[in-house]
Amino acid sequence: MIKILAVDMDGTCLGSDGKMAPETLLALKTAADRGVLVVPTTGRNLNCLPKALKNQSFYRYIISSNGSLVVDTQDDKILFDACIDSLTAAEILKKTGRMLIFKAAHIDRDFYTQGSILQYMVKRFFDDETANIIRVSNLRKYILKKGKPIEEFQFFYKEGEGYRKKIKEILASYPEITVAHSKGYAEIYNKKGSKGTALLALGEALGITAEEIACIGDEENDISMFDVAGLPLAMGNAIDAVKQRAKAILPTNDEKGVAAAIYDYILK
Repeated sequence: MIKILAVDMDGTCLGSDGKMAPETLLALKTAADRGVLVVPTTGRNLNCLPKALKNQSFYRYIISSNGSLVVDTQDDKILFDACIDSLTAAEILKKTGRMLIFKAAHIDRDFYTQGSILQYMVKRFFDDETANIIRVSNLRKYILKKGKPIEEFQFFYKEGEGYRKKIKEILASYPEITVAHSKGYAEIYNKKGSKGTALLALGEALGITAEEIACIGDEENDISMFDVAGLPLAMGNAIDAVKQRAKAILPTNDEKGVAAAIYDYILK
């Protein structure tokens, strides 16, 4: 019996228009009503959850920033965290300082951007899902001044310019750090804070085994939970590496694949 359903957001619960279909939201609520713990599991920071999930009560636990945090929203309690310390984060920013990329960071559950251009771009992407994207002029200086750990970095770049390779070479000096690439951006976070690690930590805290966990995802940052969940399900729009690890391939995110997964696999 599946007791936890970990669901990715972008590219999974959200369609290509960035919105969650009513059918998807209803299916998630139905799963929760049937006793399944629905856990939004996302690369987003906590305060940038999709609008459709705001003020909903059918979920309690959230895995955010690619597994850097597991939060009990009912008690406002952090159950697990695996952030990047501020000095390491500042070093990475220094080594990437000459690269023509836009930089952002998740700090204290909020989204910080370096400069106004990225702030504008992110606000357009999130629409009205967050009212407070925080802009700083120099992310590295801000991190050093505050001394707070970083949940994750997001680097936005132009494809075809070799930035994937350059970022990988820089991070090779930090064995505790990992990176997941999607088209045009990289998500950089602590290896101990992957979605898979966070999912197992949540299961352990609740007395739920890996075999009782299902997950749905589509991108590279979802692979770690596919490697640990008893029932991994891939979206039809997922990358090949995700599909290869799945026990079933679902319809795409524009075809309400999450709803199909819940009715055909989770509740069945």
